[in-house]
This record gives sequence, structure tokens and C-alpha cells, in this order.
Amino acid sequence: MSIVLSASVVRVRDGLPLSASTDYEQSVGVQECRKYFKSLSKKLGQLPDRCTLKTGQYNINFISSLGVSYMMLCTENYPNVLAFSFLDELQREFISTYNMMKTNTAIRPYCFIEFDNFIQRTKQRYNNPRSLSTKINLSDMQTEIKLRPPYQVSMYELGSANGFTSSFSVECKSASKISSAHQRLEPVTLSGIVAFILSLLCGALNLIRGFHAIESLLQNEGEDFSYVIAFFLGTAACLYQCYLLIYCTGWRNVKSFLTFGLICLCNMYLYELRNLWQLFFHVTVGVFVTLQIWLRQPQGKSPDYNV
Repeated sequence: MSIVLSASVVRVRDGLPLSASTDYEQSVGVQECRKYFKSLSKKLGQLPDRCTLKTGQYNINFISSLGVSYMMLCTENYPNVLAFSFLDELQREFISTYNMMKTNTAIRPYCFIEFDNFIQRTKQRYNNPRSLSTKINLSDMQTEIKLRPPYQVSMYELGSANGFTSSFSVECKSASKISSAHQRLEPVTLSGIVAFILSLLCGALNLIRGFHAIESLLQNEGEDFSYVIAFFLGTAACLYQCYLLIYCTGWRNVKSFLTFGLICLCNMYLYELRNLWQLFFHVTVGVFVTLQIWLRQPQGKSPDYNV
């Protein structure tokens, strides 16, 4: 019997479950697949936007878009076109119900559990293909799957096979990190634009003060050259924050945190040359830009609804 067993909605950047169907079947095979769900959730940012994992009797299909992934578990003989049409419906409804800011700032797991009501209704429809075929047009999805079939995720890419970690999985992980540097980021928000401008402003202020420090150093031999270095390091840190805000790179969040740390160190060293308001402004801008870098995450392929 070919049926949809369960579905869940997961945030791509950290695998946080946002919603899920609440009627899991309790068979051993299904319980084992739930472990694969968790493993996949941690690697969504490294995988293409449309994938299938075959686990024997069951298939796990998922699509990712705008920082959210929609996953489903079905029997191995469930038609691909119905599976991805089901996920597409979940995606449309979720995007139209919840805005991106809510999903990006969610902290608690399953904070959109009420979406389960829609998952249950849709699952019932897709488990009854006779009534379903008269309500939806599958030809577009069938054509899209033929032109761009789902990527087949292997057990090796989950990091383990037959109980041990393989060297191939390590290679896949490294390759995924390299390819992630070429991913597109989510659309920039108004707060992101403000952060970019403020970071440029702080960099420009540091640069101007650095040139003034050089002039003072040339006129007075007793001046400390380390102040010049601190101003130019502050400039470089602000400009690098702008770069991280715009482009997707490996270890992007870690780099943003380290860059913010450098900004704080530079301002601590320049304490004697700046008043408290100036120090507060530079550090606050650094915090704001770092937060925007963390919020602007890589996105999947944007949905195309033939609009």
C-alpha cells in the first residue's frame, strides 16, 4: 500500500523543527526513519533544494526554500510526482501563513505546531489519489521532475553506514562546505541595509581617524604608532562585516563573531582617544551587524508558482 506516513517542517540553518504531523506510525522501520529525519535536518544547508533518501521500505523526500525545508516520509512505492506535489502544497501554505521573520527568529521547537492541522488534511487527500486526481494538475510537477529529478542522498552523506563513519562521507562533507560558499543568501531586509550603511560609516570614521593619527605621528615623534594600527584594523573589521553580510562563505557565523571581537578589542585600545558615546556607537553597530549576518542565511531555490 502506497501512502504518506508523516511530514515535518524544519528550519534549514540549524535543523530546528517548526511543525510536524503528530500521528507517527510506531513500527520499527518508521522509528528508524525518524533517526534519518534528524540526521538530514542537520545537513539541509549542505544538500540541494530537492532530494530523496531511500531507506528500503520507505522514502524520505524533502524540498527547501527561503530557509525552510519541508520533509515527508512515505512508502517506497509512493509516486514521486505525488510526493513532491504534496511537499509543494505544504510549502505554499506555510509561506502564505507565516512570514520569514517569524521563522528566522523562532527559538522553541514546534512553535508552529498548529500547522499540523493543514498537514493532516493534505495527507488525507494525498492518501486517497482517486479524489485527489480531480482536484490538482500533476502535469507541471511531472515535467519538472523529469527535467530536474531529485538528488538521491546516500547513507554515506548522512555520515554513517552500517554503524561506522566512512572516509567518503568526510569527503562529501568537505565538498558540501566548498559548494556552500557559492549559495545565494536570503533577500536583504531593510534592517540589513541599515546595518550595511552603519558598518560602512564606522569603517569610514576609523579610516579618517587613522589618517589623522598618521599626521599627528609625523608632526610629533612621541605619538604611539599602535593607535594607527588599531584604527586601520577597526576599518578592516567593519568592511569585512559588510562582506559577510553580502556574501555566503564557509564558517560565516564564526567569522562574524570573531570580527566583532576584533572591533571590541580595537575600541578598548582606543579608549583614551574616544568618548563613551563614540565607543558605544561603534560597539552597538558591531552587535547589530553581527546579528544581521546571523539572521541572513543561505536560501534554497525560490518557489515557482507560474505567477
